[in-house]
Amino acid sequence: MTPDREPTAVTPATAGGPLSAEDLRLIDAYWRAANYLSVGQIYLLDNPLLREPLKPEHVKPRLLGHWGTTPGLNLIYAHMNRVIRAWDLNAIYIIGPGHGGPAIVANAYLEGTYSEVYPSITGDEVGMKALFRQFSFPGGIPSHVAPETPGSIHEGGELGYALSHAYGAAFDNPDLVVCAVVGDGEAETGPLATSWHSNKFLDPVHDGAVLPILHLNGWKIANPTVLARIPRAELTSLMEGYGHKPYFVEGEDPAQVHQQLAATLDTVIAEIHAIQKAAREGGVTERPRWPMIVLQTPKGWTGPKVVDGKPVEGTWRSHQVPMGEVRTNAVNRQILEDWMRSYRPAELFDGGGALVPELAALPPKSYRRMSANPVANGGELLRDLVLPDFREFAVDVPAPGKTSAESTRVLGKWLAGIVDRNRETFRIFGPDETASNRLGDVFAETDRAWMAETRPGDDHLAPDGRVMEVLSEHQCQGWLEGYLLTGRHGVFNSYEAFIHIVDSMFNQHAKWLKVTAHLPWRRKSLRLTTCWPRTSGGRITTASPTRIPASSITL
Repeated sequence: MTPDREPTAVTPATAGGPLSAEDLRLIDAYWRAANYLSVGQIYLLDNPLLREPLKPEHVKPRLLGHWGTTPGLNLIYAHMNRVIRAWDLNAIYIIGPGHGGPAIVANAYLEGTYSEVYPSITGDEVGMKALFRQFSFPGGIPSHVAPETPGSIHEGGELGYALSHAYGAAFDNPDLVVCAVVGDGEAETGPLATSWHSNKFLDPVHDGAVLPILHLNGWKIANPTVLARIPRAELTSLMEGYGHKPYFVEGEDPAQVHQQLAATLDTVIAEIHAIQKAAREGGVTERPRWPMIVLQTPKGWTGPKVVDGKPVEGTWRSHQVPMGEVRTNAVNRQILEDWMRSYRPAELFDGGGALVPELAALPPKSYRRMSANPVANGGELLRDLVLPDFREFAVDVPAPGKTSAESTRVLGKWLAGIVDRNRETFRIFGPDETASNRLGDVFAETDRAWMAETRPGDDHLAPDGRVMEVLSEHQCQGWLEGYLLTGRHGVFNSYEAFIHIVDSMFNQHAKWLKVTAHLPWRRKSLRLTTCWPRTSGGRITTASPTRIPASSITL
């Protein structure tokens, strides 16, 4: 990626925005296709192309899923595809509202990646039926974005970590743009509120960029969201206070929103490239004000407006399944059929159920597809971790009780050697405790990463530091997870009494790794390893230096 690249292959704009009438027609059709597939996953067992009126047996007996956030996620995905092609971007997609799993599965299917990694889910009517049936169904796939979802490094079951994972992915990935969607419900969590500060640790010279998109659709499961009910000026000030330059895209008319979002994405990508060029070529050292987008669209957009006499679209009732009973309720079944037919599937899929050629041509190709980007399948890019010979750090014990030493201080010297040998693929994460945990010798080799203001007397702060410290265990763990799952190595240190703060995060991460172990297409990016040296006659015989294979990591 060239930082000052101008957009290419963009059709001349209409008066209302950068999209020509034809571009607008196509991107809207692609969005409708993703929405159609998303609804089908939540509801249908059979009759995927609606070749006949819906019958009870066509509908799943138990309905699980989340519709409310899904149309917004599909909208962003479609527009990211456009800018990836126009700007030749290397990009991945992280969604904080990971319960919007139907959206990401639908887009991976439309891009062809899903059929590549799961050959039984073919790109035709038979495959579409299988796609629908497997979603949140016994023997199928989870309703959340999960390891089974191509292109994902972020599980949506525990909210709060979208931005920390996104920044972890961007560290030491200078050509990467991470589109990170933050749900406005998720934005109320402590870890997410903290993670807006990650931009103070992102070095525009050596790191990639994160584009946060706050999806302001107004509602949680049953209540309004805080950020949707504060004045625009207050929300603007909040985002500016976090160090971002906010752009607002809002509306209920699809054509208008398409044009706004297209124009805004072109603007922010140009700004990101300008920031990187100024830092990489112009020597600018001031912390930049990175752009972010606030996308305000109705919750459950394009879904049923009224069910059982109660408003649904634009309310909390669209959060999960708008009609909770369809098999035995003929009225709701007709609402579902009308809803799905409103996307005009005959215009989107051919007679055999394949995406029509003009829409199949819209996504990026090969590894530029967000669902097929090797960065999101970290083992594809993983490099060996080179370790210094541990024998060089041995504590001399000439006789019992004659030597005093601190184990973690010795560990700090060894970690300094790891930093020296792995300058672009290893980082140390911890909540302001590297020195107090007696690991301070690492500062002989590196500094603490820091892009905020520095003052005389500050200790080891630099934009390109390899030690990541912020007083939030959640943030450090989230950064580390994003860093590991995109093909790098790291270590997390904290006090024993405080490490339990991230117990649930660790459990989620372990669950992710457990699932990936059974997915042949997922390259293994992490394995917890304990190594004991082989001995012969009391003498250590391992080679020096030690190299941990690319399929392993020691924590």
